[in-house]
Amino acid sequence: MKTILIIEDENDLAELVAFNLEKEGYRSLIAPDGPSGLEAARHNSPDLILLDLMLPGMSGMEICKVLKSNEKTARIPIVMLTAKGEEIDRVVGFEVGADDYVIKPFSPRELLLRVKAVLRRAGSGESVTKIIKVDTISIDTDRHIVTVDGNEVVLTTTEFKLLFNLAERLGRVQSRDRLLKDVWGFNHMGDTRTVDTHITRLRSKLGEAGEMIKTIRGFGYKMEKE
Repeated sequence: MKTILIIEDENDLAELVAFNLEKEGYRSLIAPDGPSGLEAARHNSPDLILLDLMLPGMSGMEICKVLKSNEKTARIPIVMLTAKGEEIDRVVGFEVGADDYVIKPFSPRELLLRVKAVLRRAGSGESVTKIIKVDTISIDTDRHIVTVDGNEVVLTTTEFKLLFNLAERLGRVQSRDRLLKDVWGFNHMGDTRTVDTHITRLRSKLGEAGEMIKTIRGFGYKMEKE
């Protein structure tokens, strides 16, 4: 049974979300504020976190940043719950490592679809042991480990899947729409800037090796050896 942590200070909403998740066979945990949510994430190692942006004690952005910077919690998928729909909020959320976002008010069906898509993406990491090497980058698809020059690079689930897709199709140009479909597994209504934000983060984490990810202006990206 998958465990989902709901970090949300609106008690009625948190209970409603928990009720619908449990109807679908998930185990739910609720934390009403930032500090208790962070502690619950560290202690319970949930399969996914639904994280409100505006929380007492500690913001959702801060929690996401802390969790994604720690090797033990970095791979827990995070879906932001936010009343803010402006582009800058979505971009900042992705920059600190969020895997997806849902804008309030949302329907239980929409939220469940997002949860299933993110969990599917997180669990689809190619179960057959396979090592992909591109120059100094090594991708272990079974253990979800990426190394550069032998040093492990901590990636989020989405960043890992994005790198895997580019490496597996080495030298082939991938459109932003294709990457949205293959990596995110959910229709983001054409918001291809999601891809651009994750590519920027991925390049930064890979250091000089990130230069192998090339931008094809007006179309998408490809990965090629230097």
